[in-house]
Amino acid sequence: MTNEELIRKMPVSIEAEQSVLGSILIKPDSFDAIASILQEDDFYTEEHRHIFAAMRDMFLMSKNVDAVTLVNTLVTQGIYNEEAGYEYMQMIARMVPSAANIKDYATIVHDKAILRRLITACDDIHESAYAEQGEVSAIVDEAAQRMFDIAQNRDSKEFRHIREIIGNVYLSLQELAENKGAITGTRTGFSALDRVLVQMGPGDLVLVGARPGMGKTSFAMNIAVNAAKSTKKAVAVFSLEMTGEQLVNRMLSSEAMVDSYALRSGEIRREDWEKIATATAELSGCDIYIDDTAGLTVTDLKAKLRRIKNLGLVFIDYLQLMQSGRNIENRAQEVGEISRHLKLTAKDLGVPIICCAQLSRANESRTVKKPMLSDLRDSGSIEQDADVVLFLYRDEYYKDQSENNNNEQTNSNQAEVIVAKNRHGSVGSVKMGWIGQYTKFCTLEEDEREGVS
Repeated sequence: MTNEELIRKMPVSIEAEQSVLGSILIKPDSFDAIASILQEDDFYTEEHRHIFAAMRDMFLMSKNVDAVTLVNTLVTQGIYNEEAGYEYMQMIARMVPSAANIKDYATIVHDKAILRRLITACDDIHESAYAEQGEVSAIVDEAAQRMFDIAQNRDSKEFRHIREIIGNVYLSLQELAENKGAITGTRTGFSALDRVLVQMGPGDLVLVGARPGMGKTSFAMNIAVNAAKSTKKAVAVFSLEMTGEQLVNRMLSSEAMVDSYALRSGEIRREDWEKIATATAELSGCDIYIDDTAGLTVTDLKAKLRRIKNLGLVFIDYLQLMQSGRNIENRAQEVGEISRHLKLTAKDLGVPIICCAQLSRANESRTVKKPMLSDLRDSGSIEQDADVVLFLYRDEYYKDQSENNNNEQTNSNQAEVIVAKNRHGSVGSVKMGWIGQYTKFCTLEEDEREGVS
């Protein structure tokens, strides 16, 4: 089959494209209804792409869209001469009696565009497979990524003009202005920390670093549960260190506020059973998925995440236990490759990924033991790839054992979340409460008195 024959048989509905444009001409306000459905590249003919782009630009500048202003814009851009422009605009405006069905027309245009992208992707995959160049796993992963991009309505192969991107930004700003509580990312659920971060944005790689036993798994799981409750989206948890049962045991302790030792030993008081039942019901209602596969690779992780619908957040515990899936003798290079792929995965999926990371012992030899970015173990590229780096620090952790034995043991103390890197805003330190017996971090009382939670 020749290229010419293939192009002629590409899925397309010229009538639907004309009907979309005609509907906007006879009722300019109808552009609102399809702004989130269609992009310029969804139109098959170059002529229709130019007309839609001109309509979108006029919409963004709050200009009235009619045949006169539209033709004038297209003539200025050199797309039409005046006579031909008026003739075509009148023709497509006459095609539709009303704009009531514009969403249906737009859906047809959009679906045809997806089918064309699918055909193009399959052709490219076909050529890659026959070429036999590169590792098979890389070819398969690239093929799966192309299919995923199409399924998520993202065409990652072509450039996007700033007009298209700024249109999306403009619509987001309108939504934020109308609903000031609306956010496009995910909150941690800790008010003091959220004031610094504002949100974990789609595509962000968030690293939580700490020494062993500092509470990084508990901290990340507290965020995961908070996000699952508040967003009603799916949260995926990859636990490379603990079993799913151990992880859920901690979650139950945090949510029910029942001593974690009691849950492990079975010494549960009668009054705690009601708390456990309530927490069990709440957690069961959350869309949380747990995978405790050891030696997980980024390729496996990405493949599993693609199968989760309505994904909102990913949590990995922890980075240094992951494998690259390739034979790399230098561990620092391997960890660096893993962190880069995690960042790309977050971007591809459009969700935040929270990844715990182990710190080196360097801070323990310093007088001031608070961690720094240079303490990240195995690779400096971890710091480079992350959008946000959070360190956990507790003075109590470094107290001499003798000092602890001489003092009355307390169930809670103060923790510090150090925002060491924040690509989207400020850095600093946030004081938080740590209730060790419940493996739970919490917002301090002074924040609650200010009316935040």
